[in-house]
Amino acid sequence: MAEKTARVAVSAAVFAIDRPYTYKIPDTLKDTASPGVRVVVPFGKGNRRSEGVVLSVSDETPGGRELKCLDRVLDPEPVLDENQIRLALWMRERFFCTVYDAVHAMLPAGMWYKNGVRRVGDKTVTMATLDVTGEEAAEVAAVKRLRSPKQSAVLNLLSAVGSASIGDIKDFTGASMQTVGALQKQGFLVLEKREVLRRPDTPSRKSAGEIVLSASQQRAFEGLRDMLLQKKAAAALLFGVTGSGKTSVYIRLIRETIAAGRRAILLVPEISLTPQTVALFSAHFGDSVAVLHSSLGAGERLDEWKRIRRGDVKVVIGTRSAVFAPLRDIGLIIIDEEQEHTYKSENAPRYHARDVAQYRCAQSDALLLLGSATPSLESMKAAKDGHFALFELPGRYNVRPLPEVLIADMTEELRSGNGGDLSGLLRRELEKNLSRGEQSILFLNRRGTASLVVCGECGATCDCPNCSVKLTYHANRARLICHYCGYAVPVPAACGDCGGRLKFVGAGTQQIEEELHAAFPDAGILRMDADTVSASNPHEKILREFEEKRVPILIGTQMVAKGLHFENVTLVGVLSADQLMYVGDYRASERAFSLMTQVVGRAGRGKAAGRAVIQTFTPRSELIRLAAQQDYRRFYEREMQFREAAGAPPFSELLTVTVTGTDEERVLTGGGRIARSLKSYLADVEGLRILGPAPAPVMRVMGRYRYRVTLLGRCDRRMRDTVAHVLRLFAADASCRGLAAFADYAPLD
Repeated sequence: MAEKTARVAVSAAVFAIDRPYTYKIPDTLKDTASPGVRVVVPFGKGNRRSEGVVLSVSDETPGGRELKCLDRVLDPEPVLDENQIRLALWMRERFFCTVYDAVHAMLPAGMWYKNGVRRVGDKTVTMATLDVTGEEAAEVAAVKRLRSPKQSAVLNLLSAVGSASIGDIKDFTGASMQTVGALQKQGFLVLEKREVLRRPDTPSRKSAGEIVLSASQQRAFEGLRDMLLQKKAAAALLFGVTGSGKTSVYIRLIRETIAAGRRAILLVPEISLTPQTVALFSAHFGDSVAVLHSSLGAGERLDEWKRIRRGDVKVVIGTRSAVFAPLRDIGLIIIDEEQEHTYKSENAPRYHARDVAQYRCAQSDALLLLGSATPSLESMKAAKDGHFALFELPGRYNVRPLPEVLIADMTEELRSGNGGDLSGLLRRELEKNLSRGEQSILFLNRRGTASLVVCGECGATCDCPNCSVKLTYHANRARLICHYCGYAVPVPAACGDCGGRLKFVGAGTQQIEEELHAAFPDAGILRMDADTVSASNPHEKILREFEEKRVPILIGTQMVAKGLHFENVTLVGVLSADQLMYVGDYRASERAFSLMTQVVGRAGRGKAAGRAVIQTFTPRSELIRLAAQQDYRRFYEREMQFREAAGAPPFSELLTVTVTGTDEERVLTGGGRIARSLKSYLADVEGLRILGPAPAPVMRVMGRYRYRVTLLGRCDRRMRDTVAHVLRLFAADASCRGLAAFADYAPLD
């Protein structure tokens, strides 16, 4: 008689040995060990217990060896369906991760186990429910009114509502658990545990009416609706200037999706955008909206995941990981501000939400819609080449003008004696807004007080001992902090090398906040960056205060640069445009143009016209001029010429293999070994360039050196299989012990 076996992806299996392992299913587990459940299995020579997920179950037993048995099943029902298992297997091949890494990304943190116990338990309340009719309860309550007033009060309450939690009974009647227990013994009520779902707080908003679209919005909506209703896998790009009303098109499309009996996912790039977005969509879709992002408590995230899986949700809104929401019958996935780097994971699995969304849309015959005022070059080229449908919104909704953009030449400011970080032009514009009661947003993509602490005499700098970066000065903590590993040290009184006086160079958001307080002592100022945002002071609290109290000035990092809609904001300041442009990355110009265009677009979204001030030491820069004019088309043509000349994406695909370790020489040697292997295996591939090994942009992080081999070419199945094979050989090589290597498709830097 054939034994029942399970193919299991084991968490203890690293990438080099990751494959489905076959285990025998004991008779006691045959009814519960099904595909999609997590199990505990013995693994390795020592049979150390490890978690795994069942990928498939079979009645065929492989011959020639004795199989180990499953220890136990962790889930009462599958946590992954067939499509999710297929997605995990696809991610393993596409993103060079283990199957269990992919599963880990799909499930909320509250689902995971530690020492055999789930990290977050279900929240339950004890409910008291009448076991007699309401009339009988009222009659008994009248009899007990004098002798047992508490019991009488409980029965009166339950005769009116039928059932209530123990907490509510105590609040409304003052009755103790002893009183409730007495009524239970007398047979008047029953007690039972019921699950209560933890829900994140969402801003309340009145139910919204029908959306009226402009002519250009209507054309885009009708074209997208036709694609949606075909129920075929498809992709489209919605290209519209800031304030053109892309969100209104999203809402109408989601309405069509729900009317067709299907469901939708909306991804946003920043957690800070979620509260406004959830409030708006809840006004249109009510309680059928769920939200998923990493700032939720573990219990809230778990229970939102449950609501989605049970089918109680029609619209899921969230950041990158919400693309894995267990939504059935997906008809539409929208990625707003699709060009943003936050959609790419920097840790295993190193996926891009756009790639996962495309796969899920192919699985479900759904429409993928990418929306942006500054689309990524890859997406725009795909649209121009006909791989995506292209729809455009050329002007702002209600024909509002784009903000007038003023350029502040910081070189001239220095010549005129202004050595501060706020130009005279920006100060004057801020004064105008303060006098009118209008609000301003200032953008600086650098937190802290000073980005560099240097000795004015010998030139020595304060470096992180663990990472190859300079420490950033944070005045509010009086400490130097590394933004990579968290190392912190008090500010020294003098240079440790020569005893010279230290200078603080390169302003951050804290420094700008101090300058603003000095320049406008009576003005309210809010700051939103990684230092001010916390569990007790979340994004939504800061933004709500800014909107409701009309705080005059909000300064922040890229958290304030995109997606926010405040009708009273009429002025935006970009404080250091040059720092966005001059970094060692082929995407620097694209990111700089996008950020400047997006943040400028926060101004003038209400009735009053908007203005923006861009501060720069290079006012004649073509990139600055194009961003000021919001001219994406000319920027696209210019940048594509540079990319084609360099053979960079989107004219090729980029894949990197990074070697890390604590010994720099061994890391470099390991990188060379990988480069030689790849060149040998792929020598006949036309047009492929293999570069390196070379130091990563930040060569050392947390004490580990990083060297990188870069492949530029067509990342087809052969290339991916070859890279995976080389990684396995590297892991098995005894001379490479102590080193680690990983591959990353389309890395961020």
